[in-house]
Amino acid sequence: MAASPSTARAINDRLALGLLQREGPLTAGQLKTMTGLSRPTVADLVERLQDSGLVRVVGEAGDRRRGPNARLYGIAADRAHLAALDVRTGSVSVVVADLLGETLAEATAPIGGETATEAAVEQAAALLERTARQAGAVPLHSVGIGAPGLVDPVSGELRETTGLPAWHRRLVAALQERLPATVLVENETNLAALAEQRLGAARGHDTFVLLWLGHGVGAAVVLDGRLRKGASGGAGEIGFLPVPGTSRLPSAAGCEGGFHSLAGSAAVAQLAAGYGVSAAAGPQEPPAAALVRAAVARAQAGAGSGSGSGSERQDAGAFLDALADRLAIGAAAVGAVLDPGRIVLAGETGHAGGDTLAARVEDRLALMSPLRTEVRAGTLGGAAVLRGALLTAREAAQDELFTP
Repeated sequence: MAASPSTARAINDRLALGLLQREGPLTAGQLKTMTGLSRPTVADLVERLQDSGLVRVVGEAGDRRRGPNARLYGIAADRAHLAALDVRTGSVSVVVADLLGETLAEATAPIGGETATEAAVEQAAALLERTARQAGAVPLHSVGIGAPGLVDPVSGELRETTGLPAWHRRLVAALQERLPATVLVENETNLAALAEQRLGAARGHDTFVLLWLGHGVGAAVVLDGRLRKGASGGAGEIGFLPVPGTSRLPSAAGCEGGFHSLAGSAAVAQLAAGYGVSAAAGPQEPPAAALVRAAVARAQAGAGSGSGSGSERQDAGAFLDALADRLAIGAAAVGAVLDPGRIVLAGETGHAGGDTLAARVEDRLALMSPLRTEVRAGTLGGAAVLRGALLTAREAAQDELFTP
């Protein structure tokens, strides 16, 4: 059935906006070529998008001819402003950006474990508002929040979770109350997977699993291009996965005894100590990330490089081997059930291990399973959550603004 004129215009506008988003500024002639639309139709949609404030002239093409065909049209990046928050157990990070995702300002602040709930909420909300004002990005259109814990797939709300600060859940409601913005919350590991798929180690892959290795462990499952959250939002709670090598089973009240007991930061630090590997972690960095980074550097160091003795290099390599053994246990369980084809070791620790750790895990998986599974290191590190939250906010804003 033929589309109505208004529907056809909406489709054409969205097509042109999508091209301008992906390709950058384009001339009317380039839009005509890329869309296959007639010259009058392109002229009409450009005028319509300019009148709506979504598109403006941003320059001229390097063409000797003058006139409308030489003008470069681009999305008005300041048409809406976005923000993303990465909410951790002891800190919050904020980035403010324009409609195209270009960073305008960013900030991070610690929030101590002894801070009362309302005081912590006020600190986090004030950091966001202050950063937005400094960027000249008031009011905000959309805000994406990444947080640990389960997000209800029906209501979209962060569920109350034992062991996580109460201010996390309260913050979402507080921002919804005090901001004239769309506020979206998603599990941090899921956002990291979105970022790695769009910008990092999973680009071009519609099916993969991301293992988040930071203070804790988690997983995100992407199958056939869709993020799979499970019936209660708990798909990927791999910290609770019962695995060999632990002294007991996990329980509904805690993941001690599950995969977390092998791959969480505290467990990795204890493992490193047994091999004499030591390193000081940076602010808000999981100790495991610093230890793995140091071990990779020592294991790769050549003789006479000044990076340590031969025995230190051997100990560092042995530590990485032992860690790979542990990670392969969880990865093999995931692979046997989902056959993802690619596993991304993400988070601060996965990023710190780089190709050195990923190759060790892949070698072990090849011995444990007949299913061919690539293992790659995440390229975005701890920044993946913020990047994913910003992508979520940008998509929400564009879905609204780009739809007549």
